[in-house]
Amino acid sequence: MPYRRTTRFVVAPDGTRVAWHTHLGDLLEESSGEVLKPRATVLLSNGIGSSENFWRHVVASLEQDHRVVHWNYRGHGGSEESRGGDYDFSVHVGDLERVTEEVMALGDGRPPHQVAYSMGVRVLLELYRRRPDLVPAMTLIAGSPGAAGSGDSGLAARTLLGTAREALRLATPAVPLATPVVRAFLGSRLAYPLARAVGALRPRAPRDDIDEFLYALRTMSPTAYWYTLRGFAEGHAWDVLPQVRVPTQIIAARHDTLVPLREMVRMRDALPHAHWMLVEDAGHAGLLEAGTEIADAVRGFLIDHGLRPAEAPPPSS
Repeated sequence: MPYRRTTRFVVAPDGTRVAWHTHLGDLLEESSGEVLKPRATVLLSNGIGSSENFWRHVVASLEQDHRVVHWNYRGHGGSEESRGGDYDFSVHVGDLERVTEEVMALGDGRPPHQVAYSMGVRVLLELYRRRPDLVPAMTLIAGSPGAAGSGDSGLAARTLLGTAREALRLATPAVPLATPVVRAFLGSRLAYPLARAVGALRPRAPRDDIDEFLYALRTMSPTAYWYTLRGFAEGHAWDVLPQVRVPTQIIAARHDTLVPLREMVRMRDALPHAHWMLVEDAGHAGLLEAGTEIADAVRGFLIDHGLRPAEAPPPSS
């Protein structure tokens, strides 16, 4: 779905232009800066490969009285592929750090409430490790501090994760050859029913939204996707959780096959002060499948923790 938004860029040390977008709601673009500047800001971080329409319910709920911003990883959306060819996880964290600082500079100067989905959860936790002053509060949706089994000292978990990392490494040379086949499949009629069949999508997943996501996925940089995926499989941020002292909200989906519920529960147990929400009839695409429910929860959390909507202007006399 098309958004009414403005796009700006931050430039990374290697020259890569990273896009961030400010949602306008019903505002006129020419006057939006002045109106939005004093509002409480919400900054949205995507999952790997996810398209911006995943946020449509959250944006619709907040854009009329908050300043809502989302940004794109390298090789995703409006951002360039990494000019230096680097997709190490620390690079994405650095990009979020620069985006956050720029968002603050063009807003009211206060750090935004940070909302992260899927892989964005780890990016955000790594930002908290590096710059806790930029994360006054956070909402973590359908994502954990690392790949499944990371941070687990058990032999089985370490062996499984090590095997997955090696498989990703060995498959890398085949990425250029596999890309046309994968793109053809993502553009075929088989993609949606197969995703339903394997449990990646629930019946509530709107077909139009999933088609938009599949289009974004098949047109993005395969290099950016693959090396970002490999980076996510390395390391983890489980050790950050004991340091978290800011208001935190965790939203999990019961039928998530990509980020199993046990991983979300494990994170909840490590953050006993966090507000916990379990969405029953949703999977990893819960932002679409239960969008209104999740958007209402995010809005309620913001208000409970001081990021209240902008005051309505007084009526003209």
